Amino acid sequence: MLVAFAPEELKFGADGLIPAIVQDWHTKRVLTLAYMNRESLTRTIESGETWFFSRSRQELWHKGATSGHTQKVVALTADCDKDAVLVQVVPNGPACHLGSVSCFREHEAGEQRPASILSQLEALIAERHLERPEGSYTTYLFDKGIDKILKKVGEETAEVIIAAKNEGHAELRYEVADLLYHLLVLLREKELPLSAVLEELRGRHAK
Repeated sequence: MLVAFAPEELKFGADGLIPAIVQDWHTKRVLTLAYMNRESLTRTIESGETWFFSRSRQELWHKGATSGHTQKVVALTADCDKDAVLVQVVPNGPACHLGSVSCFREHEAGEQRPASILSQLEALIAERHLERPEGSYTTYLFDKGIDKILKKVGEETAEVIIAAKNEGHAELRYEVADLLYHLLVLLREKELPLSAVLEELRGRHAK
């Protein structure tokens, strides 16, 4: 686990708490906003799983202690003012007590940017990976494993090539969408976030 600050540098509020923004390490989706005191921060660092302080119950709580939906901490960073922390995690189930992956709902307003749509699809695939709902094609791919996923990527790549040789855009559009979906499944299986691929592209563009 990376802890990118010295705990004594943090600025806790008058109530002894500091906001903790929890983010999925793979998808970069914000999962929840909670609060930590010094003890819950220490327990988080020592255990490698998230601990928070409940303002309503006035007590420490270990995320997933009863539900099993724990959060493995990958990195802890602080903002520039040292009065908030970012907790990047690999979740073992939904973050929200209502059963959703994130406590924040995503609302659609007009036409969405391609990057936003890809991020939403990546988040959905991550949810399927964690929850494995019956009857889901994504669940089927993850259950079959890497060889099946790679086979599908190869098949979809070939279908994109065939579609590109034909006239019109409808078939090509459909097959490229299939390929992008299976590539995102592959990235999740290999625990490589889409953001890392986009960062690689940004680096190449900068050159």
